[in-house]
Amino acid sequence: MPKIVCINCGRSRSIEELNYHCPNCGGIFDYSSHFDFKLSSVDRSLDGIWRYKASFDLPAGVRPVSLGEGNTPLVWDEVEGKKIAFKLEYLNPTGSYKDRGTTVLISYLHWRGVESAIEDSSGNAGASFAAYASRSGIPGRVYVPEAASGPKRAQIEAYGVELVRVPGPRSNAADAVKREADSGAVYASHVYQPFVFPGYATTAYEIFEQLGAEPGAVITPVGQGSLLLGMDLGYEALQHAGLISRKPQMVGVQAKACAPLWAEATYGTEGLSQVVEGETIAEGIRIRNPLRGNQVLRAVESSKGCLSVVDEADIIPARDALASRGFYVEPTSAVVWPALLDLIKELQDPIVVVLTGSGLKFNSP
Repeated sequence: MPKIVCINCGRSRSIEELNYHCPNCGGIFDYSSHFDFKLSSVDRSLDGIWRYKASFDLPAGVRPVSLGEGNTPLVWDEVEGKKIAFKLEYLNPTGSYKDRGTTVLISYLHWRGVESAIEDSSGNAGASFAAYASRSGIPGRVYVPEAASGPKRAQIEAYGVELVRVPGPRSNAADAVKREADSGAVYASHVYQPFVFPGYATTAYEIFEQLGAEPGAVITPVGQGSLLLGMDLGYEALQHAGLISRKPQMVGVQAKACAPLWAEATYGTEGLSQVVEGETIAEGIRIRNPLRGNQVLRAVESSKGCLSVVDEADIIPARDALASRGFYVEPTSAVVWPALLDLIKELQDPIVVVLTGSGLKFNSP
């Protein structure tokens, strides 16, 4: 099974450690090799993503803190004469894909005996953290941008955790939570903590089982890019298990107002100098400096995929177009629709479009 190591200096992180970054060099932690997936290890007696528990590399004593996440539908529709599969991740318990990673992370923290934890979020990760922390009995505090969508803030508070509104852009909330983490608080980050990635990888396992084969391409929104990375790791595990012949093309979609990954993929490092943390209705992907940006770019390149960008004026019409097909998603999730229309003739079949967050989380304009 893979070890957790610092990707900068190579220092191993023991299973007992709670540091969110390497205490030696400040680098981030990641898994040293691919996940170990075996069909024979899938436990059908367990609910949701926990049937894949053998691939999570958790200590034997960890018990699931679960709300029934996973097993989301794969719904087929016809778009411009082609059959397209939509993975309805917004039907997870708190309304987003984040529950897949949160259930694994909070289960680990509960096993570890954590007495309280903090998180930062534009909304979905905070809501997921709040739900699972409350489910586990761990008191929590979530830092959100002051402009975060009202329904998301209300959802976080409804679970009983403390909500801290931080003025200014999304990055200010991240800075605030890291200051507290550096003072000793346990940072249950959906980006820094590698334990979320085995959970996100289950999206790939489910799509494989639902299709009965590997997809040709997968389209998903990217801010930090954690879901894309997790799915890429999942397909890598399936490939090493001999269950698929290749990884699908991974396509990440960003809002043009804040598109650092697209800018670097398109123009190289020079493109980053032009990127700003601009205002966008796709608040969930408004990330100026993705923590694992280089890893996301490598995953896209190695899969022969691409990064796509969506104009602000196209996001609400995209949300409405998806709703007209029965898929009610938030603007962050809707950015996949213009990307699909733009790339549909170029991508390999079958194409899977991941719908990441519920439309119920957003205040309509």
